[in-house]
Amino acid sequence: MDLNDVVRRRMDPAPWTEGEKIPWNDPDFSRRMLREHLTQKHDAASRRRRIIAKHVDWIHTAVLEARPARVLDLGCGPGLYTSRLARLGHVCTGIDFSPASIAYAVEQARKESLDCKYQLEDIRRADFGSGFDLVMFIFGEFNVFRPEDARLILKKAHAALAPGGQLLLEVSTFDAVEQIGEQPSMWYSGKSGLFSDRPHFCLMESFWDVTHSVAIERYIIVDARTAAVNLYAASTQAYTELGYRTLLKERGFREVVFHLSLTGKVDSLQEGMFVVLGRK
Repeated sequence: MDLNDVVRRRMDPAPWTEGEKIPWNDPDFSRRMLREHLTQKHDAASRRRRIIAKHVDWIHTAVLEARPARVLDLGCGPGLYTSRLARLGHVCTGIDFSPASIAYAVEQARKESLDCKYQLEDIRRADFGSGFDLVMFIFGEFNVFRPEDARLILKKAHAALAPGGQLLLEVSTFDAVEQIGEQPSMWYSGKSGLFSDRPHFCLMESFWDVTHSVAIERYIIVDARTAAVNLYAASTQAYTELGYRTLLKERGFREVVFHLSLTGKVDSLQEGMFVVLGRK
C-alpha cells in the first residue's frame, strides 16, 4: 500500500476480507507482543500476574475440583496460565502460533521443570491430541475466528476431551463486541510500538457490520521516514448467550453453564466477558 491507497480505502469493509487477524505469528510482531504480554502496567495483551492468580485459583478449585488433571490451553500465549496450573499439579499442553510467546513458555517450563509442553501452531490446523480433562480458550479469543472456524475449533476440542471432560470458554458479550465496532477513529504516533520498531503513525478505524454482527478493526501503519504503508485488520464475531449455547450443543457438549467471570463472580475489570462451561 501507499498513501494513495489510504485515501481510496473502503469505508465499508466486509468481515475478515482485509486480514484474518493482526499478525501474531510474524516474528518481529510476536517479539513486540511478548513485551505487552509480560508487562504489569495493563491487561491489554495478557492479564497482570495478580489477576491471573485469581483466575487460576478458580479454575483449579471450582472447575477441576483441586484434582490433578490434563489441561489443554488454546491460544496459550507465553504460558502464564499453564505454568501456574502445572505448579498446582496439573499436566498442561499449550498451543499458540506466536513464536516468541511459545519460546518464552518453553524456557519457563524448562527452568522450573514444569510438566508443560507447547506447540507452535495455528489452532485451526493443529492436532489437539486426546484424553484431556479440560480444554480452555480464554480472553475472548474464540470471538476472533470466522463462525466456520469457531465450529471447527469446538469440534476438535470435543474430540480432545476425555468422557466427562470440560470445555472452558471465556467469551465476549454481544454488547462488548458491538462497542468495539462503534469506536471512533483515531490517530496516534510513536517512536516505536506494537506494529513497528521504527517511528510511525497509526490510523485506527472501527466498523460494525450489523448484518453479520461483526466488529472490524483496521490499523493503517505509516512509516515516518519512508511513508511506506502497511494495513492490518481484525474481525470479532458477536454472539448472544443463546448463540453460544447453541454452538456448544451442536458440537455435542451437554450441561452448558454460564459463569460471570473467571473468578465465578462479578469482575469489574472484565465487564465485557463471561465464561461458558460445557461438558462432554
